[in-house]
Amino acid sequence: MKTVQEIAKNIQTAGLKVTPQRVAVVQALDKLNHPGAEDIYKEVSHQIPGLSPATVYNILEALVSKELIKKVPTETGIMKYDAVSEHHHHIYCKQSNRMDDYFDPELDNLLQDYFQRKKIKGFEIREMKLHLLGAYRNKKKE
Repeated sequence: MKTVQEIAKNIQTAGLKVTPQRVAVVQALDKLNHPGAEDIYKEVSHQIPGLSPATVYNILEALVSKELIKKVPTETGIMKYDAVSEHHHHIYCKQSNRMDDYFDPELDNLLQDYFQRKKIKGFEIREMKLHLLGAYRNKKKE
């Protein structure tokens, strides 16, 4: 988890004013696993009296526009947010709405090699991310 000082520095470096609301939203993003805006609001509203859901949405949009966080769409239409800056993919369970990060340099290299060979005509790939859909299986003790 990032310290308040690290969060404040990142916000300031991105050209945004450092506010308690912005710091609290980023702390919630660090704490929660791919939260939606409502999850973030629930997490920070008790810390900051008078905070509105609209303010949380506005903060999230500002953070996205400055590329401090990313939006991750889900199959249910709920937008989730991700503060992990390292390159990664996502595993999304449709049943539970759970989303996890998936880091795999070998997969990244395979994808990069594949698309360098295929050369999609007229298209320049700038970033590759997979969004794997499925379901986690409950393992029963045997």
